[in-house]
Amino acid sequence: MEIVVRTIDPCRDPLDCLILPLFSDGELPQAAAAVDQAGSGFLKQLMQQGDFRADCGQTLTLYHAPGVQAARLMLVGLGKSTKISDLNYQKALLAVGRALADRGVTQAALFGLELAVPQRDPAALAEIAVQAIADGQYRFDHHKAPAETPRRELQTLTLAVDDRLAPQGEAILAAATAARITSEATAWARDLANEPGNICTPTWLAEQAQTMAASRAIEADILGPAQMEALGMQLLLGVAQGSRQEPRLIVLHYRGGEKDAAPLVLVGKGLTFDAGGISLKPADKMDEMKYDMCGGATALAAIRAAADLKLPLNLTVVVPASENLPDGKATKPGDIHKSMQGLTVEIINTDAEGRLILADALTYARRFKPAAIIDMATLTGACIIALGHQTAAVLGTDEALVQDLLAAGRQSLDRAWELPLFEVYQEQLKSPFADLSNVGGRPAGTITAACFLSRFVEDIPWAHLDIAGVAWKSGEHKGATGRPVPLLVEYLRRRAGHPR
Repeated sequence: MEIVVRTIDPCRDPLDCLILPLFSDGELPQAAAAVDQAGSGFLKQLMQQGDFRADCGQTLTLYHAPGVQAARLMLVGLGKSTKISDLNYQKALLAVGRALADRGVTQAALFGLELAVPQRDPAALAEIAVQAIADGQYRFDHHKAPAETPRRELQTLTLAVDDRLAPQGEAILAAATAARITSEATAWARDLANEPGNICTPTWLAEQAQTMAASRAIEADILGPAQMEALGMQLLLGVAQGSRQEPRLIVLHYRGGEKDAAPLVLVGKGLTFDAGGISLKPADKMDEMKYDMCGGATALAAIRAAADLKLPLNLTVVVPASENLPDGKATKPGDIHKSMQGLTVEIINTDAEGRLILADALTYARRFKPAAIIDMATLTGACIIALGHQTAAVLGTDEALVQDLLAAGRQSLDRAWELPLFEVYQEQLKSPFADLSNVGGRPAGTITAACFLSRFVEDIPWAHLDIAGVAWKSGEHKGATGRPVPLLVEYLRRRAGHPR
């Protein structure tokens, strides 16, 4: 999708589709007021009739509307002007993206960057708009029979600025371009995650990572079972031993910073399918366990975005990829495996496998002497109970790192919330037979999972994102969301000195 920023006359320019935001209380933004006047008050009359109330996210497409040269006029509701917020703006533009996709619009112009949204300047609104519209455009349908009429996608989005905003055009374009790159990386993460488990195996995921890396001068190193065995990665190998698919450890390096600068390391859980192993999951919605590699997908997408943005930093990504199946060779409850670090782990529940493969990956990541480590994983159902499907959890050993991630989440609208990591929770991981157990019981499940991971990072600044509630959706819009790619990219931009 090409992004253009320019001044537009909403009445006289012969546009393919003109997008106008409206408020439900009748207040008309600048462009809408001009269109209403040119059309002899037809917008106000339309709203008075009640067919279009301008509720937040409501859209209505008009063809050859009076007073404008545009072929289409797409109205989108923002709700009450007194309650405008960045979340409402995002919701409205997501609806626009879906409406544009449904109608096959290829060229569109958006007005409304001048709106007074609290704590958001025009460039920030442009960023939100581009990502939301791209999100609404997303489809994953290449396994379906081809449609009789090929789907038309949005090719050009023009962000309209008036004379007052024109001096900010360069900043608006820069923000929108960064949003486009983030959106493309997010869509790629969604594509990886939406592939079924018979296609997205650990080997396939590694191949996709290699292909992406080769096109961007990112270094790639893929480790197989023999190399894992030599490294002593018995936790990762123990999870994989119930599957006929070999595990892979995907390691990527983007070197955009000073040669000797310590890298930031992202570690993403890459369970390409998780049946729970011997501790078998219920059949209901087990098909969604292909999404247990969303942490790995988002880590790969983040390094892709960093390379495309040419961020001046060094970034390494480590993704342990495996399946977790109940084969006759599978790890049994009560088995004990030794980690790469040397700690022994009693496997009480084989469905708590994500922390096992992450433990060896975190240990491996330490060899790069990183400035910090951030891992992301669809790790615990307890996180969904605590925070629902709206917010990720963040826990860590470095408060500054945690706060930076929270700030990036607020800015990108890809929010997270901090949970405690008090030492007392480590008591729940004690085992009478090994150095620690892989589960700590039902209480504080998200926290004890993070406590387990903390045992493998030592003194390196570290934060953990539990994305179990936000990585995918069920229902009407079922599929991977790509979260927390926006949060991660915003964090990387800030760390590289390119903040919004």
